[in-house]
Amino acid sequence: MPQTDDHSDDRGRPTVEDTVLGDLIGYRLKRAYMQIQPEAQRVLAEDDLRVVSFSCLSIIADNTGIVQSELADALQMERSNLVVIIDELEQRGLITRKKVPTDRRRYALTATLRGRRLRDRAAEKVRTAEDQIIGRLDDKDRAHLMAVLQRLEDKAR
Repeated sequence: MPQTDDHSDDRGRPTVEDTVLGDLIGYRLKRAYMQIQPEAQRVLAEDDLRVVSFSCLSIIADNTGIVQSELADALQMERSNLVVIIDELEQRGLITRKKVPTDRRRYALTATLRGRRLRDRAAEKVRTAEDQIIGRLDDKDRAHLMAVLQRLEDKAR
């Protein structure tokens, strides 16, 4: 059995004091995300997706005819950063891009059947991956966490 002292955990690993960061909500949210993100990235990579391309595909699938500026706003991204992602999704046959009849400078984005199916399959994989972390919460705590996060997001808009 490893020796422990005031500066190591039960496995003998050194502990690090954290008197400020541990009390910051943003820091705790980031730490939780850092546990979920690698597994989400791994399961998305199985379908040749990244978190950002999955996010774009998901929003497009839920909002037929969305234009690039609306997508950028929804994801809080720069429009110019979306061009490469939209091109990739279109080249893969996951979305279509058609000129908006009332403004030929804008393009309406729509998920194809293939794109919607991929989004649904990938979403299920991500949910399963999240459950490895979030599954530690019971249904009541999970619903409460989602409600609190939604309120925080609503206040930010």
